[in-house]
Amino acid sequence: MVRFLVLALLSLAGVTQTSASPTQASEPLNPTEEQPPLGTGSLSFPWSHLRLPGYIVPLHYHLLLHPNLTMLSYSGTVRIELQVQNNTNWVVLHSKGLRITTATMLDQNLAHLSDKVLPVLHNPTHEQTAIFSPRVLSGGQKYFLFLEFGAELGEGFYGFYRSTYRTSSGETRNLASTHFEPTSARMAFPCFDEPSFKANYSISIRRSRAHTALSNMPIEQTVVLDDGLMEDRFAVSVRMSSYLVAFIVCDFKSVSATTVSVYAAPEKWQHTHYALKAAVKLLEFYEKYFNIKYPLPKQDLVAIPDFQAGAMENWGLITFRETSLLFDPATSSGSDRVWVTMVIAHELAHQWFGNLVTMQWWNDIWLNEGFARYMEYISLPFFISQEDYLVDTCFAAIGRDSLNSSHPISSAAESPTQIEEMFDTVSYDKGACVLHMLRHYLTDQVFQSGIVRYLRRYSYSNAHNQDLWDSLANHLDLTSMMNTWTLQTGVPLVTVTRQGSHLLLKQERFLRTAHPSDPTWFLWHIPLTYRTDTSTSIHRHLMTTLTDSMEVGEEVGWVKVNVDMAGYYLVHYDGSGWDDLIQLLKDNHTALTFMDRTHLIHNAFQLTTAGRLSLDKALDLIGYLRSESHTVPLLEGLGYLEAFYRIVERRDIPDVTQNLRTYILWYFRDVIDRQTWSDKGSVSERRLRSELLSLACHLGDLPCLKQAQRSFTHWLDSNSTLNLPADVAETVYSVGAQEDTGWASLLQTYTHSLSETHKRKILSALASSRDTNKLTRLLELGLEGEVIRTQDLDSLIAMVARNPRGRHLAWSYVQKYWSTLVDKGMAHNPRPCLPGVCVPQVRVFFESIHEQASQLRVTEVAMDNIQKNILWLQRNLGTLRSWLDQQID
Repeated sequence: MVRFLVLALLSLAGVTQTSASPTQASEPLNPTEEQPPLGTGSLSFPWSHLRLPGYIVPLHYHLLLHPNLTMLSYSGTVRIELQVQNNTNWVVLHSKGLRITTATMLDQNLAHLSDKVLPVLHNPTHEQTAIFSPRVLSGGQKYFLFLEFGAELGEGFYGFYRSTYRTSSGETRNLASTHFEPTSARMAFPCFDEPSFKANYSISIRRSRAHTALSNMPIEQTVVLDDGLMEDRFAVSVRMSSYLVAFIVCDFKSVSATTVSVYAAPEKWQHTHYALKAAVKLLEFYEKYFNIKYPLPKQDLVAIPDFQAGAMENWGLITFRETSLLFDPATSSGSDRVWVTMVIAHELAHQWFGNLVTMQWWNDIWLNEGFARYMEYISLPFFISQEDYLVDTCFAAIGRDSLNSSHPISSAAESPTQIEEMFDTVSYDKGACVLHMLRHYLTDQVFQSGIVRYLRRYSYSNAHNQDLWDSLANHLDLTSMMNTWTLQTGVPLVTVTRQGSHLLLKQERFLRTAHPSDPTWFLWHIPLTYRTDTSTSIHRHLMTTLTDSMEVGEEVGWVKVNVDMAGYYLVHYDGSGWDDLIQLLKDNHTALTFMDRTHLIHNAFQLTTAGRLSLDKALDLIGYLRSESHTVPLLEGLGYLEAFYRIVERRDIPDVTQNLRTYILWYFRDVIDRQTWSDKGSVSERRLRSELLSLACHLGDLPCLKQAQRSFTHWLDSNSTLNLPADVAETVYSVGAQEDTGWASLLQTYTHSLSETHKRKILSALASSRDTNKLTRLLELGLEGEVIRTQDLDSLIAMVARNPRGRHLAWSYVQKYWSTLVDKGMAHNPRPCLPGVCVPQVRVFFESIHEQASQLRVTEVAMDNIQKNILWLQRNLGTLRSWLDQQID
């Protein structure tokens, strides 16, 4: 949900208190002597900052919850042990949407400080609650705050919310689950909802006999109450931040091994076995890599039917979207298997990075997310072959970071809206790629020992950027180097010019949407690597100035900078540099590693987008691909051709569209014909098959269409019970969806399928229809939220927008239902806000809702992407047309 917070100046007992920065937010609230009881009418809210005061610290929460899954509401009590550091009459903490009915203050012996009902004040703008104690709370003493509260189970995806699932007999069943990160624990119970307020938690949950209760820790005791309800009392937790607390009441089944259990709805239980196997192995790997035993006695992984994120790393109780945890061998593809493994690897890495050691504040969320994303890369080879993982991650980061609307990895975030926006490609993907560069620079052993030092030093505590650099440094000064990567925006471009035996180097910020007014003062400390034709060695050079030079020798023929893409920077080869590399790929492409070949393809096409390299040069560079046997560079080159095709197709440029279609099918004919309609091969081979056959059918390739139609007919004849090869199922469904009967059968199957992974493939096929009435029907179903779950609405809009027949339809839909999308929490995701359109009306629309959208970074990303697409066409359409004419002739 989008929350717009406005800083309010509130008075304290008639004394005006001005706004202060978060670092000043530790001043005590004015204490008073014993006073007669006061009604809230004579009190003003005592705190004016977004951040809580720092002089009251929670030590231990005793939390009791009783959710009613029939009435869809819950009641609860919490007793918070507090350490008071300065004299005060006020306790200020977070609360949002809760009915607090009773507030009591107790001393450390649990004796009441007052026999009167304590006044409770609310500041909804800051999501804060203040409790007034007539008797002064003395600095240096401990107290207990006792609160009774209640609320409805949430309708969205945050706080303590309701989820549902449907059985195969059509029965709808309710469950209650939580999602607190970053600022939604306050929606479930009153708490100090900031990451630095770590505390222990003793949680008890009341439930019916038909249900199971889960929380971060194992159940220590279950008692039967007089009314027949069960009360599960969980073991005391380790010290942790409020956003990691979790509890679930459901009727799920589980499968277990060692300390790991995987839970799902009863009829999906058979799809939990792969996740269990992966989690057990990955947990073992992390224990060895970090040299720190997993800190809790159990680890549950739970598939939640309604879940907006991919997963959430609650300590000991990780929650997942079903597509991120459940694996059905009959309907899940090779890519689905990789995705499930990656998400589990990410969330288990968080049990150390994020949970054991937590960032001090949300501006450094990359310390959690960047590390967890990078640990996917380190851990995956231990379990699954995935050669293109880091390639995709870093290319995604560069794509976002080369827009004006990017931001530093570590940047200010105060309001819940600003904090929410920190969970983006920069924090996750750029964070991971910068860590990869640092690991490459330091060596694997130094990097690993440094992060173990970091985890041990700050266990059960909080850390800053600087703490990481100090732990990794090992007598090196990393701070000045790494601050250039975390505290400033953007990705560097290194221009390389050959001059005799020297390479002349120049660095600048790379922008795909550059403007003359853009600042030019960016400077990075870049750990350069390069390789030449005269040696197998990797050469290293730290570039710390705007211009520099390196001696490579007169005898060197070619130079490839940024070996295997270890560094987070792009390279432009001036003069004859690109021509030399184009010739090398034609003559002997295996002289370079597959990573280096992939990197060259990526850099060349990125430079064409920015107007730094002519498109025909980049197209000439991939002219060698017919000889390419490795799937990663092949997919990279093919990906750009497909992207260009979709641009000209959407813009309705018939001659270029037809010629590009003809060229792709002609040039890649052999590799298309080599693909089998099966699930055989390595992960990379299966991904190539999936993407290549999907593109071939989209381009109207007759052999592809005929095979897909045959397979779809077999599926229809089986009454939709035939399991198609998972890698090609989406392509087959997409071809079948073009006919009325096929579309109707697919929608029927979608409605009744129990596999969310399977349903996602069907939804993509349904959204590929050329019938705009069918696309309109899909969007209506997405808004209703019954057949198509609300959590899939953003994906649905993106799918419809990707369809040339649906792009204007999707954009009209976004404009019409913008407020609804905001209410459903969709507006933080760039995809539905700019569904493949490239029109000036988008700018007009965002300007018309400026007040509502002004705090959403997504609107800036949307504007940048519009500008990027317009510039690409202006710069490259003519060149593409001429180049294709030459190839076709």
